[in-house]
Amino acid sequence: QVQLVESGGGSVQPGGSLRLSCVVSRDMFSVFSMGWWHQAPGAQREMVARISNADLIRYSDSVKGRFTISRDNAKNTVYLQMNDLQPEDTGVYYCNQASSSLPSWPWGQGTRVTVSS
Repeated sequence: QVQLVESGGGSVQPGGSLRLSCVVSRDMFSVFSMGWWHQAPGAQREMVARISNADLIRYSDSVKGRFTISRDNAKNTVYLQMNDLQPEDTGVYYCNQASSSLPSWPWGQGTRVTVSS
């Protein structure tokens, strides 16, 4: 059973930064594309960043230029550096494998981010 453990969330003021981490208990982590999803209050979960097993990266328009996804295959960990946070970034952030040809792994508990003044 794959386990996803997200951490690093918190409360910040607009313009602040956070670094999220997701540790994945899965063999051969390096072969999987990974993504970060954002679920705003009352909204559906949406992917905001994706990194392939070849380090090809894509971002949603809403976070492009502010967020940076990266991975450390030796640590089975994917990161999301979040800069210039805005109130609309508030919500719970989740990681998961990001290949559309594979089923999602069981979702973790996520990590909550609150951006307010």
